[in-house]
Amino acid sequence: VTKVDWQRSRNGAAHHTQEYPCLELVVRRGQLFSLTLELSAAMDSEETFIFTVETGPEASEALHTKAVFQTSELEMSDTWTAAKDTQTENTVTVSLASPPDAVIGRYLLSTRVSSRCKHRDRKLGEFILLFNPWCPGTSFLLAPVQPPTQAHKARAPAHARPNDCFSEDDVFLASEEERQEYVLNDSGIIFRGVEKRIRAQGWNYGQHSISGEQFEEDILNICLSILDRSPSHQDSPATDVSCRHDPIYVTRIISAMVNSNDDRGVVQGQWQGKYGGGTSPLHWRGSVATLQKWFKGRSKPVKYGQCWVFAGVLCTVLRCLGIATRVVSNFNSAHDTDRNLSVDKYVDSFGRTLEDLTEDSMWNFHVWNESWFARKDLGPSYNGWQVLDATPQEESEGVFRCGPASVTAIREGDVHLAHDGPFVFAEVNADYVTWLWNEDESRERVYSDTKKIGRCISTKAVGSDSRVDITSLYKYPEGSRKERQGDSKAVKKLFSVEASGRRTRLRRAGGRGLWRDDLLEPATKPSITGKFKVLEPPMLGQDLKLALCLANLTSRAQRIRVNLSGATILYTRKPVAEILHESHAVRLGPQEEKKIPIMISYSQYKEDLTEDKKILLAAMCLVTKGEKLLVEKDITLEDFIIIKVLGPAVVGVVVAVEVTVVNPLLEKVKDCVLIVEGSGLLRGQLSLDVPSLEPQERASVQFDITPSKSGPRQLQVDLVSSHFPDIKGFVVIHVATAK
Repeated sequence: VTKVDWQRSRNGAAHHTQEYPCLELVVRRGQLFSLTLELSAAMDSEETFIFTVETGPEASEALHTKAVFQTSELEMSDTWTAAKDTQTENTVTVSLASPPDAVIGRYLLSTRVSSRCKHRDRKLGEFILLFNPWCPGTSFLLAPVQPPTQAHKARAPAHARPNDCFSEDDVFLASEEERQEYVLNDSGIIFRGVEKRIRAQGWNYGQHSISGEQFEEDILNICLSILDRSPSHQDSPATDVSCRHDPIYVTRIISAMVNSNDDRGVVQGQWQGKYGGGTSPLHWRGSVATLQKWFKGRSKPVKYGQCWVFAGVLCTVLRCLGIATRVVSNFNSAHDTDRNLSVDKYVDSFGRTLEDLTEDSMWNFHVWNESWFARKDLGPSYNGWQVLDATPQEESEGVFRCGPASVTAIREGDVHLAHDGPFVFAEVNADYVTWLWNEDESRERVYSDTKKIGRCISTKAVGSDSRVDITSLYKYPEGSRKERQGDSKAVKKLFSVEASGRRTRLRRAGGRGLWRDDLLEPATKPSITGKFKVLEPPMLGQDLKLALCLANLTSRAQRIRVNLSGATILYTRKPVAEILHESHAVRLGPQEEKKIPIMISYSQYKEDLTEDKKILLAAMCLVTKGEKLLVEKDITLEDFIIIKVLGPAVVGVVVAVEVTVVNPLLEKVKDCVLIVEGSGLLRGQLSLDVPSLEPQERASVQFDITPSKSGPRQLQVDLVSSHFPDIKGFVVIHVATAK
């Protein structure tokens, strides 16, 4: 063999890998790919090629990291195969295929002619093998693989037995629309905010990239290097590589490596609201810059990330390796540290969180991932979406990682199954209980809710930017028979103890039984109700105007002491600084309703507002005769940015974009900058100065982009200022191919 043509264009189109900028051929397992070999002399008809493929250090056939096979008539089997397609005097085109459970990664391909035993193998070069969501169990295709039909069988080569087929790839996903979204789409949306005000944030996954762009070179090679730098690979390289046929193993390794807690992983977490020496988590617009920085920094963890950053990076890596993956947001997400299926929060007489006593937490939202693959370790009932979470919250088998946990297992209450079912189950099912901690160190339950946690579980829709609520995949409707059955099963698995001593059993709404220490009886019917009402939309830079609405439910007058507090918070609901502290004496006549006006000026919160733009209000209402009512309200401040594309978008053609922003403050601001980014729309990042803005002034900035890729492309625009938190926006631009 004197020369090899890897047929990158043809193979790339057939394997959905043409977007990768790597120098090597990139193909997917369980599917044919073709090579054309130039020869120094013609081959005899009896001669065959003997191929060798090997991956990783100390490759061996025993570990399935090496295979030796020769061209023959294609026989369906679960081994590497090869066959001659066409032959001229000095060229031969051959088709090769790996088994659908082959180890993924970078391979070296060598060959020799069978009759020339004295000749050394000729190294043809390297190629990269990925997981194959298109592999349904039939491989004799060079067109994109689809589920077999009669027409499909008729197109199979004559030497293929149409009714025989490889077993399908564990990551096979039947829907082409879902494969386009969850494997090939290189941008997406991450949902943040609060349950009643969910906001979309654009994210550039960038797993497919254009060679030569400033931030987008060789993400695939970086993803493979993450596997090679894991502690498992450092401890036993050959064994680690041999396990990379299994998506369960690979996703568990990547889940640990995306955070830096136990290794030199990609992202370092920070939840204190201070980001000195690094980048604020809210300043990241995608995964590519993070992965590039980690790789160029020789595995030095990148500062800083929070849950959506970990989820965005994990999604990039797994889509890049060929596993269908999506980002999922859970609103009112529990972090249950003691595995008692209850988030216990302790507050003082003003409703302020006592951080030294409160170990559990309920985050406004938490973001994780789901990946689609079979669970041969659990059985086919648990195939499908699997929860993976790279945010370092709790250890799993001694390492900060989470999953894969079958979403079906979570819904059915099968929390004993691998991996990390109890933690994920609690994230969406725990009770929320608030305790008033008295000066004598006694406690009183002032609030409990069995339905508050695990709300509006959301992901991006297939083929559009809308939000899809997938809560029903995680739990049956509240109060339904199936929900009670699932809860009962989970509780039995988690609390396999009998009542004894001071333990008491609470039978909760919905029939779920749970063991708790010293849990009080359910609260008696309240004599008053209360809720916060927002009187004007809460805008960044403006005064906040609200009212606490109280209602007397009895036919007797009541006196109430209302202790109000407010604090700027992180999205984890961790308080940052107190901005409100006041007390009111209120008299309510029989059946009377009253509103207590509340005003928080911009000057009260501007110094302590975090980039999350969140404020938590609390009212502890102390009624005569000892009754207590706690009312809470999470507020997210709104902002404003509009992005318009001023004409049709076509590959290679300049098009103008107009961005309109508003100074949210009641004071003049200078030095504002627009940061613009978009995979397939811009090379690198664009930074544009914004003219000085008078108080609440609106201004427009225009700039040009030249799209380089067709299809839906996401353009992200952030207004950055030292005077207020970043204002973020994005638009999806549908780019047409050049005529």
